[in-house]
Amino acid sequence: NILLLSQIKLPPMMEIITAEQLMEYLGDYILDAKPKEISEIQRLNYEQNMSDAMAILHKLQTGLDVNVKFTGVRVFEYTPECIVFDLLDIPLYHGWLVDPQVADIVKAVGNCSYNQLVEKIISCKQSDNSELVSEGFVAEQFLNNTATQLTYHGLCELTSAVQEGELCVFFRNNHFSTMTKYKGQLYLLVTDQGFLTEEKVVWESLHNVDGDGNFCDSEFHLRPPSDPETVYRGQQDQIDQDYLMALSLQQEQQNQEINWEQIPEGISDLELAKKLQEEEDRRASQYYQEQEQAAAQVCTCSSAGFIPHAVFPTQQVQGAASPASVRQSGSNERKRKEPREKEREKEKNSCVLL
Repeated sequence: NILLLSQIKLPPMMEIITAEQLMEYLGDYILDAKPKEISEIQRLNYEQNMSDAMAILHKLQTGLDVNVKFTGVRVFEYTPECIVFDLLDIPLYHGWLVDPQVADIVKAVGNCSYNQLVEKIISCKQSDNSELVSEGFVAEQFLNNTATQLTYHGLCELTSAVQEGELCVFFRNNHFSTMTKYKGQLYLLVTDQGFLTEEKVVWESLHNVDGDGNFCDSEFHLRPPSDPETVYRGQQDQIDQDYLMALSLQQEQQNQEINWEQIPEGISDLELAKKLQEEEDRRASQYYQEQEQAAAQVCTCSSAGFIPHAVFPTQQVQGAASPASVRQSGSNERKRKEPREKEREKEKNSCVLL
């Protein structure tokens, strides 16, 4: 969404775009964004990063793996997925910070990432040291009390760190959102399915940790939804779909556990690499088969937790933004409808841009 609002231009009057086409646009943009005048070492490093980014680009359709640290709005544990943001020069923020004035929480959380903190809590609970047990309890309370993954200290830091007019990505509740700053106020691009028919609703203000923002149009003028009940039902549908997607990702992660006991001893590195590649190919094939069978109702265009849709403000394209929808149909008369099978396959998982 950020690139579509600033760099990438889709063909005029385009109403439908498949996830594969969108990935091609992103891949082409990464290739075109390669710096011209750089040293040989920098060139080799950039090409390696570009290769790594291309290898994980398909994950934008399901979700990216990022791991926040609680010490700064730009501080994340470095994962391969972060390379995509670096190459595209897109700032990545979060607001899940520890207030430095609360000493016991600062001590309990330390410089841990989220994953490390969860492991620390489990370890402290099993310890015989009362001080460690207490520290683990404080850390666990912090996670419970900040379950929205945004603190007021983090919100203040975000407002200070984001530049006026900057387009960036905001990570919260395992979702990525397009964020900008206008006249000192933070706004998130509205992408929920419930706003499909709300042409004037483009941005939502981010001014508290409870998610109770004000809706605005592309000019940041207040525009409340015309039919709150319809929006609410659409939001609930979006939540249900996101939950199903999360379950799918969790199942995929569980399936990725390798049974090392079945690997014979003394196997060479080359043979081991081949076996691992075969297993990865098998999982990928199984995953895509499950996705086709699931016939999801929404085409998700970006990660991890963010499963954002291709949506644009009205001043960028005609009409407000539109979440994607999947088009599919059954057939009772196979012989009469066979010529349309390929056409339906192309329409499946297509994003509709209104």
